[in-house]
Amino acid sequence: MTFEQLRIFVAVAERLHVTQAASHLNLTQSAVSASIAQLETQHGVRLFDRIGRRIELTEAGRLFLHEARELLARAAQTRHVLDELADELRGQIRIHASQTVASYWLPPHLLALRTAHPSIDIALTLANTTTVAAAVSDGSADIGFVEGAVRQDDLLQRVVARDELVLVVGREHPWSKVSAVEPSRYATQGWILREPGSGTRAEFEAHARGAAVAPEALRVLLELPSNEAVLSAVATGLGVSVLSRRAVASAVAAGEVAALPVDHPPRPFTVLTHPERHRTRAVAALLELASA
Repeated sequence: MTFEQLRIFVAVAERLHVTQAASHLNLTQSAVSASIAQLETQHGVRLFDRIGRRIELTEAGRLFLHEARELLARAAQTRHVLDELADELRGQIRIHASQTVASYWLPPHLLALRTAHPSIDIALTLANTTTVAAAVSDGSADIGFVEGAVRQDDLLQRVVARDELVLVVGREHPWSKVSAVEPSRYATQGWILREPGSGTRAEFEAHARGAAVAPEALRVLLELPSNEAVLSAVATGLGVSVLSRRAVASAVAAGEVAALPVDHPPRPFTVLTHPERHRTRAVAALLELASA
């Protein structure tokens, strides 16, 4: 068993799709399939069930996935230690970030990191807040950036910036002609929201509850996995949404949508690290830049 086989197995197990895993790994589909078959043959265990055109993890596969992730995280940690011994700051920093943070706040800090330390290899993965926290917790990410706080006691959390929510409507929507909307009117509209697990969705639901509006009582037309997809749908007049002011700034400036204030405290952008894992010099450098 090799680390490359482990890496391929985890990629397939997380996506349950050989083609998608191959694309992510920049390998051919046949190479990925052959690696999985070889791993199963070498150890006499079936890791996946092939059901029609789908694949599913077997019970053995589910148990092995946890161990494989731990081994890969430990290998990455060992590589970090060797990189730390070099005089020049080098090595890979694995960053997971939620979409709003990664798209509208983080890029200048990554550019500053690369400019100051050109030998650092920056690997950025976009995911929702829940997934980012899980990645930092299980060691598949060295550092995470999310919107808001997370409910995981095993992580260190520090606020590095703040943002605010705005109500977003199409230019022809009646609400685009008013200065603000009372939450009591939310139930009159169809909503286009980010997916459950996103920081934006969690903050919106907290806002609604604070205004005595039950989120589950709202008429949700669509749940979409990106700010851009939500904005595109809202711009057509299909429904209304709540997004980050940073995320809608360009669309508002272009006249594609209108943004109205939301009576909700500014939400924090939070950096997540694990207190028991070695903090590399690259991570320390990024933390310093992000906190400046």
